Amino acid sequence: MRESRFPIVMLGMALLFLVGPFVVVFISAFSGDRTLAFPPSSFSLQWFAKVLTVEAFQASFVTSMWLGVLSTLLALLMGIPVAYALARYQVPGAEVIRVILTSPLILPALVVGLALLRYFVLIGNNSISFGLLIGHTALLLPYAVRVVSASLANLSRDIEDAAHSLGANRLQTFFRVVLPNIRGGVAAAGVLAFITSFNQVPVSLFLTGPGVSTLPIQMLLYMEYTYDPTIAALSTLLILFSILFVLLTERLLGISKYV
Repeated sequence: MRESRFPIVMLGMALLFLVGPFVVVFISAFSGDRTLAFPPSSFSLQWFAKVLTVEAFQASFVTSMWLGVLSTLLALLMGIPVAYALARYQVPGAEVIRVILTSPLILPALVVGLALLRYFVLIGNNSISFGLLIGHTALLLPYAVRVVSASLANLSRDIEDAAHSLGANRLQTFFRVVLPNIRGGVAAAGVLAFITSFNQVPVSLFLTGPGVSTLPIQMLLYMEYTYDPTIAALSTLLILFSILFVLLTERLLGISKYV
């Protein structure tokens, strides 16, 4: 019996739909034209060189890096104990807490950004950097809680009971037994949180201000006044950076089993 080609055709269409825009950006990055166009009439590497000379991109890249690292660390520092408490203790209103923790993922990011902006305006004059850090941490906390919770669900309590029977208290058990056994889940949560923070647009759009901007926001501002292939070149570099980052962490930590 001849096999149907319909699933193969649909697979090809899905891949074209998902990968096609990135291919267009990748090819446009090597354009020799003065404006962003596809297909390009000539090819050049000049726009990659220009990316390295735009000071706004350099400053915003540094901002996105430190913001991603710090907000990820803060989200993990808060998210790991929260996930452990929800997984191992009878917490009153646990389901309500889970819904609240998931709300930044469910609500539109623009709504979250506006709420955070109004919140910081009401509580006082905080710096833009502080507002960005807290805003990104709030956005990343659900990722940390959910991924770490999945790792804890797969960790048998018998291991902890054995540690208790050998004289370890709960704190020692957590750091010497639980944490080493869920390190893959913690790493997966960290990678997912960092990439989410680095590529975040809606929340950052509300919380950035004069002198402080993340790289995605700076790219949007650049395109308002200039429409050359520099943006395509920078986008290509970011795509390669994200792919290499994920591949490296997957090879070292095997995070795909947790996400």
